[in-house]
Amino acid sequence: MTNHNSMKASSKYQAKKQPIRNKSSKFAQQEVDLTQMPLFFPEGYEKIFLTIYVLFLPYIAGVIFQFIYIAETHIELFLSLNEKASFIFTWLIGYEILATIILLYIIKLAISFTNENRKYNTKSFLRP
Repeated sequence: MTNHNSMKASSKYQAKKQPIRNKSSKFAQQEVDLTQMPLFFPEGYEKIFLTIYVLFLPYIAGVIFQFIYIAETHIELFLSLNEKASFIFTWLIGYEILATIILLYIIKLAISFTNENRKYNTKSFLRP
């Protein structure tokens, strides 16, 4: 029979969580799984869809940027800009926007990965 004091003492402390064994200890050495990507890549058509995404996602982002930021949502000004701007110009604007968003997302993942690994390897700070 266990007494009340031993049960109370054991409930104060939580068991130390063991790190997940399959997980890499470094951010850059993680495995990339394309099935967990937010884009749609059907099996057998990966290259076709990747080409479509590379061509059209930056263009769409560039058109949205031109409409909201440059034309300030005025349809007449946007249509006149769209007549004068080439496809490659609009695509380059969208490419820069998407590249910035992707880089910020990678930085966010790296920071959260570091914080997650730091939880398992915490050392108590002792003053001298």
